[in-house]
Amino acid sequence: MRRRHLWTGVAAVAAAATAAAVVLAAQPSGHLPHAVRQGSTAGRPGTTVPGRNPPSGTSPGTTTTVHPPASSSGRSGAAGAVRGSSPSTLVATLSASIPRYASPGGPADGTVPASWYGAPSALPVIAQDNGYLEVRLAQRPDGSTAWIGSTSVRLSSTPYRIVIDLATERLMLYKLGRIVMSAPAGIGTTAAPTPTGDFFVAFYAKAPTPAWGPFVIVTSGHSRAISDWEDSGDAIMAIHGPLGSGPEIGTTGARVSHGCVRLHDAALEQLAVVPPGSPVDVID
Repeated sequence: MRRRHLWTGVAAVAAAATAAAVVLAAQPSGHLPHAVRQGSTAGRPGTTVPGRNPPSGTSPGTTTTVHPPASSSGRSGAAGAVRGSSPSTLVATLSASIPRYASPGGPADGTVPASWYGAPSALPVIAQDNGYLEVRLAQRPDGSTAWIGSTSVRLSSTPYRIVIDLATERLMLYKLGRIVMSAPAGIGTTAAPTPTGDFFVAFYAKAPTPAWGPFVIVTSGHSRAISDWEDSGDAIMAIHGPLGSGPEIGTTGARVSHGCVRLHDAALEQLAVVPPGSPVDVID
């Protein structure tokens, strides 16, 4: 039987007190997921980060990198700062679907949707060129980017970055390049690993049951081991509560999920301040 909504299958499994279903599935038809209908970005916890204008002085034909991608160099140094990353990230939020371009000033080659599963598209900006912005996209394949016109979006900035280190099985939260939280995490198993790469917070959704924690952070990451979770058409990486695996996660972390990242509720609550569009870097 085809699952109709984002958490229909996995919530049932969680309610049955099992820990198997932890990769979020997304329906390809574009219908708003049930869990999101109950309360997503409109009522998400946290605060709004004041907006700012993009850096000025970009000359035509010159691409300025706004936010260099993080990699293994993103691990913190002795001072606790993130190496190789900007202290804040420019975010472009769409109010309507807009044209996308393969290069600044080139012909349109598609459309960037105004929303993803009912939540506004809040996309991190990684470069700008003469009135165009290069943004990360939430849709498959992972790592997808597009150029969009800067006049068609609302710009803001976020000082937050989430780094998930698979080698140490920990999640770190950074603010303006300084670490403010480090917590043990439940990550994907060897058979269904948490995908590595440069992702971002797509939106917040209401937890289907208390086992998922106070809320669920849906990211732009997608499982590479599971392409179709319970006949739903996708498998999205999310950050949520322990789903009964708190003892295994303990204080050191564990490989217990099918790709999502599980945290103790107290640690998850500390991520409530992180707005959509904030980077989520998964390193190994």
